[in-house]
Amino acid sequence: MDRASAGWMNGFIGVLIFSGSLPATRMAVMGFDPVFLTVARAAIAGLIALALLLLFREKRPARADLASLAIVAFGVVIGFPLLTALALIHITSAHSIVFIGLLPLSTAIFGVLRGGERPHPAFWLFSCLGSALVAGFAISQGITAAPLGDLLMLAAIIVCGLGYAEGAKLSRKLGGWQVISWALVLSLPVMIVLALIVLPASFAAITAPAWAGLVYVSLFSMLIGFFFWYRGLAQGGIAGVGQLQLLQPFFGLVLAATLLHEEISPIMLVVTVAIVGCVAGAKRFAR
Repeated sequence: MDRASAGWMNGFIGVLIFSGSLPATRMAVMGFDPVFLTVARAAIAGLIALALLLLFREKRPARADLASLAIVAFGVVIGFPLLTALALIHITSAHSIVFIGLLPLSTAIFGVLRGGERPHPAFWLFSCLGSALVAGFAISQGITAAPLGDLLMLAAIIVCGLGYAEGAKLSRKLGGWQVISWALVLSLPVMIVLALIVLPASFAAITAPAWAGLVYVSLFSMLIGFFFWYRGLAQGGIAGVGQLQLLQPFFGLVLAATLLHEEISPIMLVVTVAIVGCVAGAKRFAR
């Protein structure tokens, strides 16, 4: 398998793992405060990442890489988890998942700004088409019904795209799993302190689904998924492989219906199928 194909394969595995993030977050915020959930998941993943770095005796990143690691930490360790957790107080996971269709465009834009990539003009046509379908769906569902939730999701998409592109660029130098691990370790002291500050007075009322959500977002969404995702972006190209995120709503909607018993409207399925069709076109013109 050539490098580009390996990149798309790794990226696809990463998307599969990330597809469970929003349903799991929705489950977790039913029992945990969003701020505690954000810092707890980062602290748990950070401790595991630190253990892995020590176990494999990874060399510390250069001082010049610290700024990029800080951007990664801001985007995917703190920004996206916190903003989505806050958004899911106001909107359902099924509704929020469709916003993920905007993430490929955000990632591609930052891939140009931060990664130096230059996709074919036709690539932007397919990418923008997929994003427009998502935006059209949000408006058709009555975006003013929960404006705060929608705005929080849009903000989450922006900071996440930045974190993805920055991490992918740095992965070419440090390696995929090393980047997310160092970003988690960099933020670990602050996350531990904040977790202790906002620690719930009691865990007695926390349900099993909430605990399961916390475990998933800590291990898979915050750590393991990035092992595949950053490696895939570095191998296959940020803008191109990033379009695989258009598939994420499809998998996420299935999980939302299966695990949370949320209603999936016909228009959600139509939009999801349409944006999946944009992946093939974007892939063809990614380079």
